[in-house]
Amino acid sequence: MTEATPRSPGTPCWVSLMVHGLDATQEFYNALFDWEFVPGPQQLGPYVRALLGGKEVAGIGQLPPDRHLRIAWTPYLAAEDADETAERIRCCGGTVAVGPLDAGEAGRLAICSDPAGAVFGVWQAEEHHGTVIAGPPGTPVWNELLTYETSAIGKFYRTVFGYEVEPVVSADHDYATLLAAGAPVASLHGVGDELPRDRGPHWMTYFEVADTDAAAGLVLELGGRVLRAPREGTAGRLAVVADPEGAVFTLVRSAEH
Repeated sequence: MTEATPRSPGTPCWVSLMVHGLDATQEFYNALFDWEFVPGPQQLGPYVRALLGGKEVAGIGQLPPDRHLRIAWTPYLAAEDADETAERIRCCGGTVAVGPLDAGEAGRLAICSDPAGAVFGVWQAEEHHGTVIAGPPGTPVWNELLTYETSAIGKFYRTVFGYEVEPVVSADHDYATLLAAGAPVASLHGVGDELPRDRGPHWMTYFEVADTDAAAGLVLELGGRVLRAPREGTAGRLAVVADPEGAVFTLVRSAEH
């Protein structure tokens, strides 16, 4: 995927982060992922788009000082009609917290949560189709929902976005893959009581890196935290980290690299 084109409904097409310290956060991700920044739509306050090699990969916005929301990377799922999708979300037991509203000429968005409380965005593209490049180090390459169990929540996402939900048959793991237009686009992972009590169900974005161990070490140097030390997983070598404001994400050196 080298250029932004319209995505099938339900495909994660963008990741965005809302923080209190926009300048400090840009410095952190510039040092970690080599991102550069340009101004983006300002409908929700100051907002920048992160570029890697001149191509858009993510967005970072600034929260008003009095807003104390959880600082978290949020995936945006593609929709043909944000208003219709928001209505389906409400009908299926989810919540629409922001919007739908226009983001300038770029498109139309809503910020929602599923019935278990995990927050995600909905994006109806106009001029801005989302992440232009995925695969090289510094790009978002996967999104996974960590939740209590996958069967009921899988039905919610299937009804809202039209996914095929493909359970992974395993005695040890409650895991399912979401497919849009036949292609795997995200995963659901039911972890029950292992969910962090202070976070609850949440979406996790995986960012590709050239060296997981070195990147995790750099996160520490830059004032972030390592929550799960680098380890081998089925997708490659993984580490779970948090930036200085507490946004959690996964570093991965994908197995095929």
